[in-house]
Amino acid sequence: MRTRLANRSARLLLAAAAATALAATTTACGPEDNGAAAPAASTSTDASDGKEGGTDSGAEGSGSEAGAGADKGGDKGAGGGGVGQSCGTNDLDLTLTPKSQAGGYYQVTAKAKSGITCYLDVNTPSVSFGSDPEGVASPVGQGGEDPIKLTGSAVAYTGISPKTTKGDAGVEFENVIVSVTDEDPNPAELALPEPAVVEKPIVTNWSTNPGETVPVIV
Repeated sequence: MRTRLANRSARLLLAAAAATALAATTTACGPEDNGAAAPAASTSTDASDGKEGGTDSGAEGSGSEAGAGADKGGDKGAGGGGVGQSCGTNDLDLTLTPKSQAGGYYQVTAKAKSGITCYLDVNTPSVSFGSDPEGVASPVGQGGEDPIKLTGSAVAYTGISPKTTKGDAGVEFENVIVSVTDEDPNPAELALPEPAVVEKPIVTNWSTNPGETVPVIV
């Protein structure tokens, strides 16, 4: 009888110990479960980061598209005839015609190439016979309109006198170099109808009136 009681008491003690252990285990699981929730929060943060990254990417994409659009717009403006731009020599068709007035001179006519609208912002063209400084034509201040709009059939004129001195002195040239400015990277070389003796050449301003471009020393 005592043996059975002892065994029963032992079982009760074991059961109580098991319950205590289970309670302890349950209590310990709480922090572990909370700890397990942390990766979930981290995953959410990662997703958020990914979303933020997507937003940044979208913003960058929009910026790139906007920039590309601006570039395309700029190209379109240039392709649309360059409205409002200053004329470069390569925007113009230049023709040279010999004239007999004032002892003989060359009239140069400037016309915008097809599809181009531009402005002659500088009053006087840059003109030279050869590369020697003595072959550079001096402006005489005749004519002059600033600026002159060239488009379609509109034209501007300038007059060039290759020689303003008496006698036979001078250097002979077969071409004259004309550009809209001294810094123009694309000057035009125009052939003269026949070789000309050049000494102290002069040039007039651009004008829409050819009568104002007969070069004379005043």
